[in-house]
Amino acid sequence: MYKLIIVVIAIVLVSCDSSNGEKQKIIDKESPLNWVDPNIGTAHSRWFFYTPASMPFGMAKLGPSTNGSLGNEQGWEATGYDSRDHTIEGFANLHEFQIGAFMFTGITGQLQTVPGELEKPETGYRSRFDREEEVARPGYYKVRLSDYDVTAELTATKRVGFHRYTYPKSDSSYVILDIGNELGESGDVKDAAVEYDAENQTFSGWVTTYPKYVQKYQAGAEVKMFVSGEVSKKPVEAGTFLHEKQFKNVLKNKGEGVGLYLRFETEESEAVEIKAGFSFTSIENAQENLKAEAKEMTFDEALLEATSTWEDELSKIKVIDSSATNKTKFYTGLFHALLGRGLASDVNGQFPENDGSIGQIPIDENGNPEFNFYNTDAIWGAFWNLTQLWTLAWPEYYNDLVQTHLAVYKNSGWLGDGLANSRFVSGVGTNFVSLIIASAYQAGIRDYDVELAFKAAYENELRYKNRIEGAGKTDLKGFVEDGYISYVEGRGTSPEGSAFSVSHTLEYCYSSYAVAQFAKALGKEEEYAELMLLSENWKNLYDDQTDFIRPKDANGNFLSNFDPFAPWIGYQEGNAWQYTFYVPHQPEALVEKMGEDKFVKRLDSIFTVSEKTKFGGENIDAFAGLNYLYNQGNQPNLHIAYLFNYTDSPWLTQKWIRKICDGFYGVEPIHGYGYGQDEDQGQLGAWYNMAAIGLFDVKGLVDVNPSFQLTSPLFDKVEITTGWGSKVTIETKNNLEDHYYIQSVMVDGEAYHTNSISLEQLKTGSNIEYSLGSEPNKEWFY
Repeated sequence: MYKLIIVVIAIVLVSCDSSNGEKQKIIDKESPLNWVDPNIGTAHSRWFFYTPASMPFGMAKLGPSTNGSLGNEQGWEATGYDSRDHTIEGFANLHEFQIGAFMFTGITGQLQTVPGELEKPETGYRSRFDREEEVARPGYYKVRLSDYDVTAELTATKRVGFHRYTYPKSDSSYVILDIGNELGESGDVKDAAVEYDAENQTFSGWVTTYPKYVQKYQAGAEVKMFVSGEVSKKPVEAGTFLHEKQFKNVLKNKGEGVGLYLRFETEESEAVEIKAGFSFTSIENAQENLKAEAKEMTFDEALLEATSTWEDELSKIKVIDSSATNKTKFYTGLFHALLGRGLASDVNGQFPENDGSIGQIPIDENGNPEFNFYNTDAIWGAFWNLTQLWTLAWPEYYNDLVQTHLAVYKNSGWLGDGLANSRFVSGVGTNFVSLIIASAYQAGIRDYDVELAFKAAYENELRYKNRIEGAGKTDLKGFVEDGYISYVEGRGTSPEGSAFSVSHTLEYCYSSYAVAQFAKALGKEEEYAELMLLSENWKNLYDDQTDFIRPKDANGNFLSNFDPFAPWIGYQEGNAWQYTFYVPHQPEALVEKMGEDKFVKRLDSIFTVSEKTKFGGENIDAFAGLNYLYNQGNQPNLHIAYLFNYTDSPWLTQKWIRKICDGFYGVEPIHGYGYGQDEDQGQLGAWYNMAAIGLFDVKGLVDVNPSFQLTSPLFDKVEITTGWGSKVTIETKNNLEDHYYIQSVMVDGEAYHTNSISLEQLKTGSNIEYSLGSEPNKEWFY
């Protein structure tokens, strides 16, 4: 009861007082919510990045948009909210990879029905705002739209968005519901509709979009989004619009650019509340979602529930430390790790199928769906951050993610690396779903049809005949038949080869190894041997003369004029310096191939040079580090600093992990996740989480008995409430700023001399104690 009272008081304070010094703080000083700052990294951030008013893994993800309506030419550009902008166009309700829709806002004065220009807010319903009057924390957002003197507040349940607009005294206070415009990564709007029921003060609508990555990976498909909501006050006027054209008293309309406006007469500080249910299947299900989650719920009650839920989820990992900066980095990263890849199924278990139909999740004996279905960005790199974090503390979510991909496989016959309402949106043209399925099984996450899961995973590694674009890996034939993928010029991938021939070969080796271990665990010896042979294919591209893994042409010759710094020529979003270390499944073999002395010296020098550029470049660009020796801001590099653990110099992992945490990660809008780096739905934040607690697996937990490599924790104490009903406590002594070297380790009271610990041991609970120092203890492990 005490905790509930504290949270209620905190909500009141945050809602009423937005003074700069206290606007982010919760009154309970122990709450992890104190250390989450959603505004970190918001310069040049992706569409799905900034959605403070949401629930963990929710469907309704609300946040302000400064530039989300301005287009997204290639489908991946930074758009939505940018800390360098000074106007807000409105508040978007759905934010996922390739999914965006339904922008609401409140204005006064002249009716405007288009967003307007970024630097000319008077051209639309856009407004200037002052960041000193902005509040953002998990589950809540608040800002004053200064052009209208309207205060906007947002919160959410899982599938319902809540808006509260507080107006001045006016006879022209408007709510704008923009339904049918392109928003964020939505792509082109194909059609849309809206309808207002004046008698019941309810509205409904839908929009059909054609995202850029759907156009590429599942041409002809489309993404549908539905809304059903209600308004707390009866308007004195209602109408619809199509862009600038307004239709007074026309309460039903259809077409690209459609929307609804409501005019109110308000007294000073009078609030109008909106609650809107969302669905990716139908208006009826949007109504059911609203009814089930928020029928009698007020804005403040929803805010209380969102705040309490976030506090509970973030508290599953408690860190104790004197550094406010490190705690802010940690909990903001954890916030993003729990924010991405949100719900796509309804309360009744219905969800959008890949073929455009509506699927039904089986219902359990209590009348609830057996699992939740989720949207997901590509898996690319997620096995070095998100899935490891979920394995420890959120295995039930990880299980649902596997179920999601198997549902798509059953409907389409293929695994899809990225999913937007089940539509294929791979993003990078590869497919690592088989790897995360294999990892889930090895971790003991198995509440699904295991034989079906293996069949899908096995086919993903070997099935190249008639392979569709949406399943990625269209260059798989060369990998299976020739032992490597041939380089072809350009940026494409086809059965003849790929512009990313080296990186794809390395990736397919890694996932083949993962599924081989899956086969081994299931006693499938023939499949195990077949896949293990493929996992060795990286050696076919290793150049013994230069000690780089290099592209070859169709005749088996290394490309001439080789530049190891050059990205895109054989390497996707990286270069030879970076990708030569991409053998995570066989790190010992890579060390042996290069020679340990050269391996350690090269890798150490890479980090020594990279430290000068904050480990990823200081340009504000998603691809800032592609021409560098190392790039923490992108997925292919995220395991590299841990490779020293496979040599006789593990202390270099301890050193460089700490320096990356200190140098690459910041607490500012620009220097947050690097400088405007590509934070794909929580991956970089989750990497920091794993680094800070000192646990990481280079192999992505795909071995039969997976384990985490150890490195020095960042905090004095970490308490993890695992998803397996156990507690893991990690404590450090002598944890000073330059003390990042392990001197000794105790596990459950016994001296420990191994730089790894099994997942099984952590699942049953463990107490790990470190002693740290300023110089390496080269005798620590043996």
